Amino acid sequence: MARRDKRQNRLVKRGYGELFKLDPSIKRRFQHRLLKWYQEHGRELPWRKTSDPYHILVSEVMLQQTQVDRVIPKYHEFLERYPRLEDLAAAPVADVKKTWYPLGYNIRPERLHSIARETVEKYGGQLPSSEEALLSFKGIGRYTAGAIRSFAFNEDAPILDTNVSRVLHRVFIAEGTSKEHKSKLWQLSKALIPRGKGYDFNQAIMDFGAMVCTARDPYCLLCPMKSFCKTYPFTSHPAGTLSP
Repeated sequence: MARRDKRQNRLVKRGYGELFKLDPSIKRRFQHRLLKWYQEHGRELPWRKTSDPYHILVSEVMLQQTQVDRVIPKYHEFLERYPRLEDLAAAPVADVKKTWYPLGYNIRPERLHSIARETVEKYGGQLPSSEEALLSFKGIGRYTAGAIRSFAFNEDAPILDTNVSRVLHRVFIAEGTSKEHKSKLWQLSKALIPRGKGYDFNQAIMDFGAMVCTARDPYCLLCPMKSFCKTYPFTSHPAGTLSP
């Protein structure tokens, strides 16, 4: 009992808040059904064909607040211009911003350039794999750090973007908004990853949120989670009670 209380206190101090209790049988069903769905319906995306940490970093920064179909051609163009992290670090930031155009949010290429320069200076041009080191970069937050660790270094690192938050909130919480339950959603994101399958699981849940559990008009009737989803059917809930 004392050991459990100490663990709870450590989690609270780390920002997780109150522990979220997850039914083991539902956890197994969610994992199995999500990975099966992904095997059949996962998207073909160019950054899924590499484990290069630099390429993963570029894709993740580009995907911030930008649709996938707009990112794909610019991702290829950017890496043709700056194939290595050292090439990006050596380029004038004005040229990097021109290459970035017209994706917008011009603070992103500036931060990406800054990360490249710092990586060359501190880590010999190799992005570090530890969460602490990644979070030390200006422009890399908890989600991006988790994505790099998961997709480049094949670690079971949790991620929490808009799509993941939506799926987890709807299936497991169904109260308030996802912003109100952010600490619980981080707990869920970590607890649900099957050991050794962080890469596939994280890619799967992002695709599931983008293709099935969408912000508006989700495909509830076709959803493999509907038998235990706490918001099924989504349309039966009064407007404004659920986060998008």
